[in-house]
Amino acid sequence: MELQKQLKFNIEKIITRSPRLETVVMVEQFIQEHSGEFKKTELFNKLPKKMMWGTFNLLLKYLWDNNKIGIDRKGFVVYVWSPKVAKLFIHKKRY
Repeated sequence: MELQKQLKFNIEKIITRSPRLETVVMVEQFIQEHSGEFKKTELFNKLPKKMMWGTFNLLLKYLWDNNKIGIDRKGFVVYVWSPKVAKLFIHKKRY
């Protein structure tokens, strides 16, 4: 919980609407294509479609919780999920 305050998702104080699946996919693809180029506010302003700030924070928290994005020391949003590594993990023999 302490880390979330540091990353400033602030979803507890903002009334949000649940995003549609196409919105989640759009934000995730945009972050993947522009990984490490923008900080949080810049990313929000550059998105192809506009949305509420609270919804955007909710999406970032969702992507963060599912290990799809990271935020570096300077505050840039980075896409970190790797389909190749996920496939290797899924097909790995388990003992």
